[in-house]
Amino acid sequence: MEKSALVYVILTMSVVLLGLFVRNREYALAGQKGGWTYGNHKPRNREQARNLVAEFAIYCLLAGVSACRIAVGNDYWVYRENFKIIAQNRHVASEIGFNYVVKALIWIFGYDHYLPIFGFFSLVTVFFFAKALHDQARDYAFSLFLLMTSGYYFNSLNSVRYYLALAIALFSLKYVFRREFGKFVLMILGAALFHKTVLLVIPVYLLAYYLAAKGIRKWHLALGGCFLASLIFGQDLYRYVIFKIYPYYENTHFDVGRISYANLAKCLGTLALCLIAWFLREKKGRDVPETQEDVKYRFNVILSAFGLCAFCCGGFVPEVTRIGYYMIVTQVFLIPDAISSMKKGWLRELCKWGVILAFLAYFVLMLRKMYDMDVRLLPYLNWIFN
Repeated sequence: MEKSALVYVILTMSVVLLGLFVRNREYALAGQKGGWTYGNHKPRNREQARNLVAEFAIYCLLAGVSACRIAVGNDYWVYRENFKIIAQNRHVASEIGFNYVVKALIWIFGYDHYLPIFGFFSLVTVFFFAKALHDQARDYAFSLFLLMTSGYYFNSLNSVRYYLALAIALFSLKYVFRREFGKFVLMILGAALFHKTVLLVIPVYLLAYYLAAKGIRKWHLALGGCFLASLIFGQDLYRYVIFKIYPYYENTHFDVGRISYANLAKCLGTLALCLIAWFLREKKGRDVPETQEDVKYRFNVILSAFGLCAFCCGGFVPEVTRIGYYMIVTQVFLIPDAISSMKKGWLRELCKWGVILAFLAYFVLMLRKMYDMDVRLLPYLNWIFN
């Protein structure tokens, strides 16, 4: 790997080290119940001030590297051409919200000034990722480490519209846990103005929450089995519907029917970790009532199971990885929660360090793949020095 890869390595190390200064557990638990909405606001103290300083520094680093890039990503120049087409009021395949935001930015900065446009979307995307961690991550540094080494942040330098929608979907989870379903739906509808695939999360997240809150019954498993069977034997029907919505994906390099073995491994490994955590969990007394945190944990487990099904049975879907990411991105919260639920001991530490080493190995492999022509996230260039 050449020198610019060090930018990503140093960035990851820096933000994770800053994340170690964030003590977010109490805020995340209160925010999950409603935060300030339900009177849980507390006066600022030294710990909260330190959290805000560290989180602001993390945001600046992540947003800065993203916003200052130039010619990074296989679709970078494609987006630039689309910006010009939008400015000329010609038809493009992107969603209406994206088109109007681009038009507004072109009106402000001028024709073919594409750097501020990329910068704007970088700032917004990183904001939603950072705010999702701030509101929901009980172990902030660990969740941030997983967000970086899983590739969600780095891949957001590519596929601008999709990763903005993914970041909003992750942020909107807190409304599901608060049972503020109207706010959740409105957030997703807003995200759909930039990438309409995000509409999928409305039924998926609501179904996962229902199963987590009410419990899984035998008839749920029977219906799930029927749905999986339809994915296997009814692929032609699904493809017909998909290509009615995305006709320009048919018979392209997106429509190759690949199985993402790396994402399959993530799902299997995460579910195996949750199973180990279940055996090693801290026992609760029978009189201890179930908490919303328990529901959140089961919700994230169910989403990982949904993601496993998508990657196993949905290979016929163009860019199935994008569908699966909506389900498995919550692993950045699930994995730390699973480990923290275990009894303290050597096996818990073994699981934690096993996860860290596994994701570091994935990060290294991801860096090597960034040179591929269909990724092109390396070499990293920026408009300040290049």
